[in-house]
Amino acid sequence: MTLALAQWLVTIFAVISLVHVYWGLGGEWAMLAVVPQVPEEGSRRLRPAFKPQGWVTLLVAAALLMIALLVCMRVGWWVPLVHHRSLQWVISAIAILLFARAIGDSELVGFFKEIKDSKFARLDTWVYSPLCVGLGSGLLAVAWV
Repeated sequence: MTLALAQWLVTIFAVISLVHVYWGLGGEWAMLAVVPQVPEEGSRRLRPAFKPQGWVTLLVAAALLMIALLVCMRVGWWVPLVHHRSLQWVISAIAILLFARAIGDSELVGFFKEIKDSKFARLDTWVYSPLCVGLGSGLLAVAWV
């Protein structure tokens, strides 16, 4: 059971990482749907809250791939099994970060965000934040079972 869960987690993190590599190298597909939007001053129009820089996006891709590798190490899939207690705590800390992302920053992201009328906000409520909860729960299960 844990191995199957770990395989799903690794697959999801790897796919999300590859999408970030695509964006980091200049791809623009789905960019409007993944960057929070804020209202322009004095207008009802929305604009991106920030412009993601390529190198930062590539760092995010590397971090996501590292999470996948940590999960592989925890269950011994493709790499040697690691039983060290610190690995459990590192994976648990990542899970807590994902839960915090799902809760949000109170303005742009998470279940309790204030800006709720953009494409990103709707996807965040129904896809991104629930995905963070699911991934965080899966990471905790892999870390402690």
